Amino acid sequence: MISSKKAAIEMSVGTIVTIVLLMTTLILGLVMVRTIFTGSIENINSIDQAVKSEINKLFAEDDARKIVVYPPTRQIIVKQGDEGGFGFSIRNTNQGDSGTTSFSYAVSFTESSCGMTAEQAESLIVLGKSGSNLQIASGNSLDSPILVKFSVSDTVPLCSVRYGINIQNGGEVYGNTVTVDLKVE
Repeated sequence: MISSKKAAIEMSVGTIVTIVLLMTTLILGLVMVRTIFTGSIENINSIDQAVKSEINKLFAEDDARKIVVYPPTRQIIVKQGDEGGFGFSIRNTNQGDSGTTSFSYAVSFTESSCGMTAEQAESLIVLGKSGSNLQIASGNSLDSPILVKFSVSDTVPLCSVRYGINIQNGGEVYGNTVTVDLKVE
């Protein structure tokens, strides 16, 4: 009778050890998946060398491009209470200009799916809303892409907001307005 109780205790200890090991594996797996997705390029927090090389690759695909946005889907998904953004670069396609040209840009609200006002939407932009006196030599692009960063508070409604990037060259419109969508989840 004592040996049957001993076997039951050994089985219980084995079951507990198995459960602990499985839970540890599950937690480590979830942490790894979270780390991978948090570091994804869809939610840019800083401009690194990989983003710069991707932007240069996008410019190389089309010589006539004046502006490139990264990520190329031009959609940024940011959860309430988080930060995120996108990067973009400008290329000076003015031919025959041997010197540098001064560019400026402005990121502004275009529309939203939830009735957000322009003032509310533009208050989400915390970095990179506008810039001026960007000197770019003919045929070249910006050395460092521009980061536009959003900070989405917990009170921002769940919706999509469209922003336009307007570029000017010497006070004149340079290329078409490029749009970027911010989806708040």
